[in-house]
Amino acid sequence: MAASNQDNTRPQNTRSIMVFLQAHAPFSNMDDDHLAHFAEHATLRFYADGDVVLAAEDGVVNRFYVVKQGRIRGERHNDKADKTETTFEISIGECFPLAAIVGERPTRTLHRAAGDTFCLSIEQDAFITLISESEPFRDFCLRGVSSLLDQVNQRIQTGAMASMGSSISLSTPLDRYALRNPIVCTPDLPVRKAVARMHENNVGSIVITDDNRHPAGIFTLRDLRTMIAEDTCSLDAPVRQIMTKDPCCLPATADAFAAAMLMAEHHFSHLCLVDENNCLIGMVSERDLFSLQRVDLVSLARTIGTATHLRTLVSLRTDVSRLVDAMLAHGADSGQVVKIITTLNDVTVRRVLELNIKKNDPGIPFTWLTFGSEGRQEQTLLTDQDNGILFQTPDGMTEDQVREKLLPFARVVNDELAECGFTLCKGNIMASNPKLCLSDREWDDWFVRFIDASTPQNLVYSSIFLDMRAIYGPTDSLDELLDKVLTRIQKNALFQKMLAGNAFQRKPPLTMFRNFRYVTDGKKRSLDLKRQGLAPFVESVRVFALANGVKSANTLERMDDLTKAGVFDAKDANAWKDAYSLIQAIRMRSHQEMLERGDELTNYIDPDDLNPLDRRILRESFRQAQRLQQKLEVTYQL
Repeated sequence: MAASNQDNTRPQNTRSIMVFLQAHAPFSNMDDDHLAHFAEHATLRFYADGDVVLAAEDGVVNRFYVVKQGRIRGERHNDKADKTETTFEISIGECFPLAAIVGERPTRTLHRAAGDTFCLSIEQDAFITLISESEPFRDFCLRGVSSLLDQVNQRIQTGAMASMGSSISLSTPLDRYALRNPIVCTPDLPVRKAVARMHENNVGSIVITDDNRHPAGIFTLRDLRTMIAEDTCSLDAPVRQIMTKDPCCLPATADAFAAAMLMAEHHFSHLCLVDENNCLIGMVSERDLFSLQRVDLVSLARTIGTATHLRTLVSLRTDVSRLVDAMLAHGADSGQVVKIITTLNDVTVRRVLELNIKKNDPGIPFTWLTFGSEGRQEQTLLTDQDNGILFQTPDGMTEDQVREKLLPFARVVNDELAECGFTLCKGNIMASNPKLCLSDREWDDWFVRFIDASTPQNLVYSSIFLDMRAIYGPTDSLDELLDKVLTRIQKNALFQKMLAGNAFQRKPPLTMFRNFRYVTDGKKRSLDLKRQGLAPFVESVRVFALANGVKSANTLERMDDLTKAGVFDAKDANAWKDAYSLIQAIRMRSHQEMLERGDELTNYIDPDDLNPLDRRILRESFRQAQRLQQKLEVTYQL
C-alpha cells in the first residue's frame, strides 16, 4: 500500500507553484488560467526514502503527481530473473502516472520514493478539467515524450522560419501540390506537336502514356534543348524516340519529402503521381515543391551533380548549411535532414569521381563504397571520410595489378573530397588504403575472418564496416556480398553476443541518479552527443538488425523493420525513435549555431547551455537508450 505518513498540506502560495510549473514542460506552454487551476487544487505530499507512492493493489489511479523535490523510482518484477528491476526514474518537474490516470486503471509499475521526496498532487476531477481545457496539457498526457519532441522541433523550425520566411511542409501529401489532369500524349505523336501542346497549355513537361493511361515516358523542355543542341533527332520524329522512358512515379499519398529526395537523387524536375493501378492522376514539379523557398534542394543537387570543376564543388558546400535551415523551416525532422545532407554528400562524391574518371580513367570498373554514418545515411555537417573500393578482377589480371591502377586514382579522389569538406579519416579508413581496395573475393574472405575471429579490433571495425553502402558503380557484387555477410552473422551466435557486449559498453551519459555523466577527455562539463548519445542507439539496434536478417542500414529504418518482425514492441520502438531523433536534432542545431559563430564543428555540448525543456528531454532520451540496452542485456544474457 502507499505510504500512510504523507503530509497532505495544501500549498498557500499559488503564485510560487505557478512559477515552479512554468519552468517545466508541458506546463511551460500552458495558459496562466490553467496553471492557476492546477495550483489552486494542488496538495503537497511528502514521501520518505523508500515509501511506496503508487502500487497496483491501490486500485484505479485517481491522482496526478508532479515531482517538486527528490525522485520517484519505477519498479517491476522480472519473472525470468526473479528479481525486482528499476524501469525508470522521475525527477523534478516530471509527471506521473500518465498512462494509468488517462486509461482510468491501476498502475502496472510500483512507484517508490528514492530519497526524501515532495510531490504536488491534484485529484482526478481537477486533472479532467485540465486535460479537457488545455491543449498542451492534453497533448502531453496522451503522447508523453513525443509531444515534447514536437515542441523542440517546432522551436527549431521557428528559428529557421525567422530567416527563411513562410514555407510549405515537407510532410504534406503530394496530392496537395499536384497538377491534376496533366498534359499527356501518345508515344507516336511527333515531337513538334508535343511541344506545341506544351506551349498551348503553358507547361514544361508532357507525359507519354499507353492506352491504359500508364506512364511510359516523360518529355520536358530540358529534353528539347538537349535534342536541338546535340541534334539527336528531328522535330518530326515520334516523341517516343526522345522521351525519358519509365519516368519516376510516386503514389499521391507520398509526402513532399519523398518527392524532394527522389528528385535530388536523380536530378529530375518532374514526378508522376499514380493511383493503386499505376494510372496517371497527376504531376508534381520541382517548382511546386520549392516555389516558396529561397534554397532549392533539387536545384542544389543538380548544380553539384553537373559541376565542371572541383572549385565549384568546394564553393557549393557552403550552400548545404543554408539548405539545412531551409529544410528545418519546411518541417523536415532530424531523420529527414540527415538524409538530405547524406544525399548531397553522395552527389558530391559521385561528381568528384566522374570528374576524375574524365581526366584519368583507371580503365577498371569499380564500386565506390561508403561506411559508418554515411553508409547509414545519417551524416550531419560534421563528417569525415570512411570509404573503400570493391572491384571484379578482369581476365588476365591479378588483384594486385588492379590495385596498382585504382590506388593512385583513389588517392586523388580522397584528397579532392578533403578539399570539399570531407576530412581525411585519421584511422585511414579510405579507398586509397590498399587494405580497403579489394576484389569481391577478397572482401568476402575479409568478412569471413572478421566474423570468425571476434578480436577487439574487429569489434571496433563492426561499427564501421557492417554499415556499408554503394555510392557509385555497379551494385550486384555488393548485394551478393552483403547477403553472405548477413547469413553468416545470423548463424554465428557467438559473434552476435560479442557484438552485443561491445554495444553494451556504449553507456548513455547518465549516472544512477539521472545526473549527466560528462566526458573525461579534458572537455569541461561536456557531453559528446555522437559517442555518448547516438552511438548507444545505433550499435544496439545494429545487433538486433543483423541477428534478425534486416538489410537496411539506417537506424530508424532498422527500428521500423524490427517492429514489423515482432522483435521490438511498437510502443518501445516509437519511444526509441523519438529519443534518437531528439538527440540528432539538438546535435544539428548545435552545429548550426557553431557555424553562425564561426566556430569549429564538434559533437560536444554543455547541458548548462540548454533550456530546461531541452535538458529534460535529453535526459529522457538517454534513459530510453538505457532501456534499449537493457533489452540487449536480457536478450544476450550479458
